[in-house]
Amino acid sequence: MRFFPAALPSKPLAGTAPLLLAGALALLGGCHSKTEEKGGKDAKKNNGPALVDVLVASPSSVTDSVEANGAVVANDFVELHPEVSGRLTYLQVNEGRRVAKGTVIARINDADLQANLQKIRAQLQVARLSQDRLEKLLKVQGVNQADYDLAVSQVRSADADAAYTQAMIAKTVIRAPFAGVLGLRQVSPGAYVTPTTIIATLQADTKLKVDFTLPEANVGLVHPGTTVTVRFAGNPPRTYPATVQAQESQVNQTTRNLTVRALLPAGAQVSPGTFARVLVPTGTARRSVVLPTNAIMPGDKSDQVVLVKNGKAVMQDVKTGDRQEDQIAVISGLSAGDSVVTNGVLFTQPGKPVKVRKARKAS
Repeated sequence: MRFFPAALPSKPLAGTAPLLLAGALALLGGCHSKTEEKGGKDAKKNNGPALVDVLVASPSSVTDSVEANGAVVANDFVELHPEVSGRLTYLQVNEGRRVAKGTVIARINDADLQANLQKIRAQLQVARLSQDRLEKLLKVQGVNQADYDLAVSQVRSADADAAYTQAMIAKTVIRAPFAGVLGLRQVSPGAYVTPTTIIATLQADTKLKVDFTLPEANVGLVHPGTTVTVRFAGNPPRTYPATVQAQESQVNQTTRNLTVRALLPAGAQVSPGTFARVLVPTGTARRSVVLPTNAIMPGDKSDQVVLVKNGKAVMQDVKTGDRQEDQIAVISGLSAGDSVVTNGVLFTQPGKPVKVRKARKAS
């Protein structure tokens, strides 16, 4: 069954046109009035004081530190190379898996070496029999000493050849030199490898270290046993204390920096090669105000903050010190009790009124 719309009348009914016109005018008038009302609110909002959050300055003792760049290194790291050339007959690289010390990683075809070992052992057996016969004859003066010495030399030579061949056979087996985690496989089964071929990498991640560099002017800040703070970016960022183990014996003559190595605590959740920021304490403490970094406005001559005084925004020059992930120390330019704008800095103008939405004390 189909439904068809009723046909519209060709002429409007009497009295309907004025009603339609009046409705349209009323609708347009309502929209215009709402637009004016919204514009008035926006104008009032734009002309009103800026809403800000402030932090009441409270100076505290903050220890200065020197920041250095570093990287995480494994306690042991090695590239697994074969010691002899040949074709791989066995390959077991469990990528990213932990293996025990001595685990067989790969084997190289040793058929020719095994055959050569059997040949040498046969020759050794004959040489020993000959030595035994000559020894008995020598006791009854049936042979001279030179013949017996030659037989002894042949036995020792065959023994050495057998030991050498066994050593070559042992080199066809690639084992894990220490317990650790295997990296990515670099070859396939059946490949022909040489001593320059990398089969995989192996690193011990049970003890992780951080290597970082210090300018020669700051070399005296560290020594074995010094505790430094190591920060890693990420989500969330991680921070660990590390203990300095050792340092290079001399300063690099090109960069004028000294490389220092520190040991991370057990269980640190980082991977070798990760970039690290190392904070080395200087031992000097200052009275500073710690602010969020978004409260600081960098300038050409000096950094600035926005203070709230008598309900108005006031620009204040400050001198900054140690910077961390999201905080920075202000070492001069602020006094106790100053109200520093931390949120809404971009909406403030010098001398313009502001309204404090939330205030808190510095911790």
